[in-house]
Amino acid sequence: MSYLEELEQLVRYNNNPADLLKGLKEITDSRDVTFSTSFGAEDQVITHLLYTHFNNCPIFTLDTGRLFQETYDTFHSTINKYKLDIEVFSPDSDDLKNLYQNQGANGFYDSIENRKSCCGVRKVIPLKKALEGKKIWITGLRSEQSDNRSDLSQIEYDSHFDIIKIHPILDWSWEETMQYLTDNGIPTNPLHKKGFPSIGCMPCTRAIDQGEDFRAGRWWWEQSAKECGLHSK
Repeated sequence: MSYLEELEQLVRYNNNPADLLKGLKEITDSRDVTFSTSFGAEDQVITHLLYTHFNNCPIFTLDTGRLFQETYDTFHSTINKYKLDIEVFSPDSDDLKNLYQNQGANGFYDSIENRKSCCGVRKVIPLKKALEGKKIWITGLRSEQSDNRSDLSQIEYDSHFDIIKIHPILDWSWEETMQYLTDNGIPTNPLHKKGFPSIGCMPCTRAIDQGEDFRAGRWWWEQSAKECGLHSK
C-alpha cells in the first residue's frame, strides 16, 4: 500500500489532529516527512501537536530576509520552549543579486509578475530545496483562510512539488486556533493581536480591517489570489 493510500485511510478514521499525527508517526519513516512553519498561529498549533505526538518529525522554516522582528522573536521563543532543531532555508545570494538588479529593492510593488518573482526567489526556490527527498509535507493550512482554500482536502497530492500534503487542522476556525494557543501556553506572534491573522514578509503584509478576508493584508496593493507559490490554493 502506498503512502497516499495509507494516509487516505488514516484520515478517514482520524479527524482529530492529535490522533492523525500519532497515526502518521506509526505508518511513516520520519525521514520521509517534514513540516514547514512560518511561526504563525496555525503553524504554532502544529508545532505543539508534533512535539506532543510526533516529536521526531523534521521541521523547517523559510527565512526570506524580510520578515517581521516579531516573527524572529516567536521563532526564538519556540525553539527555547520545545528545544527543537528547526532547519532554516534562505534565498540564494546570487538569486537575490539578480532580483535586485532586475527590479530594485521594492520592485515587487510594481506588478504581480515582479512580486511573484520576488516570492519565487525568497520562498519557492528555498522551499524546493527543503522538500527534496521528502514524501509527505505537513502544513497548517485552514480552509477558512481564503476562498482559494475552502475546497481543500485534508490529504492531497501536490503535483507541482511531487509530494503528499496533509493539513491536520484544515477544518479549525480562527477562534479554535487561538484558543488552543492560549490553553496550551504556546508562543504566539504578537502581531496576531494587532490585526494580523496572516503574517508574511514585512513589506508585503498589513493588518486587516473588520470584515476583511483573512488574507486581505497579504500583498494588500494587489487584486489577486493572494498566494505566493508555496501552495496552489
